[in-house]
Amino acid sequence: MPIAVERSAGRVLVDVVLLVVAVPFAGLVLLRLAGIDGNRHTAAALALTPYAAVAGLVLSGLAMALRRWWVGAPVLLLAVVLVLVVLPRAVPAGRPDPGGPELRVLSANLFLGRADPRRVVELVREHDVDVLVLLEAHAAAVRGLTEAGLFTLLPERVHRAGSALLSRYPLTELALAEPSTLGQPSARVRLPGGTAVEVVAVHSRPPVEAFDTWRAELGRLPAADPDGPPRILAGDFNATLDHAALRRVLAGGYRDAGAERGKGLMPTWPGRWFPPPVTIDHVLVDSRVAVREYRVRPLPGGDHDAVYARLALPAG
Repeated sequence: MPIAVERSAGRVLVDVVLLVVAVPFAGLVLLRLAGIDGNRHTAAALALTPYAAVAGLVLSGLAMALRRWWVGAPVLLLAVVLVLVVLPRAVPAGRPDPGGPELRVLSANLFLGRADPRRVVELVREHDVDVLVLLEAHAAAVRGLTEAGLFTLLPERVHRAGSALLSRYPLTELALAEPSTLGQPSARVRLPGGTAVEVVAVHSRPPVEAFDTWRAELGRLPAADPDGPPRILAGDFNATLDHAALRRVLAGGYRDAGAERGKGLMPTWPGRWFPPPVTIDHVLVDSRVAVREYRVRPLPGGDHDAVYARLALPAG
């Protein structure tokens, strides 16, 4: 009799543990599918959606191995749905190239000026960058970048607070993403031959610090203008493609450059294993723009990796 009681208690304990894990997983999947960011806690959890997809598959396998089909089957279904949501980011889109002028864009968050300025300049030289988005570029960082020769390579500049847009081509300052707390400068870039493109340096507040501000600032990012120059939004969005706030930005006529090249799951923050690395830095391109190349590049001294995209603008 005591042995039977122990076995029964053991089975109940296993059931409870499986439920304790499965219920939050199901809640996360439902939030993701419903397009609800919720609050700062659920926004942080949604950033881990790719990890949750893998964890769901492992949990369902474990539940089925333990013959807990009533847990394993629904968890497997939800995990497969989540995999289908995430997987397209790892598959190149293969969209047609418009064959127009090329624009090379790099975004670098300097981590309050701690990132190595020489490495930033090396990346600009290596990729022959045309437009550079600099975030958290405080005074010390600007001095280091000046000494490293950045402003000789990219002499045109507009800036707000600690953010800046630099270009080798003439800039006309705009105000496409104001107001913002961290500074989100924007400008029209005039390429040789007269082609124009508008670029916004994006840096929203983190949702775990200021959820409502984060959502409002992403909501103020401009939609693509089909009757005007193509637009590019680049920088630290503090959001992944699993956040509804960012997907609403994409619905305004943009595509994620990383996902276009099948590299949309490459993490950009932080430069260590805890918390788990996530993809919060992006280059979003107008639907008229093709992505020829996309890369995530380490930035020593910083907490973000730099993101680079080589783009093809519409012909004419």
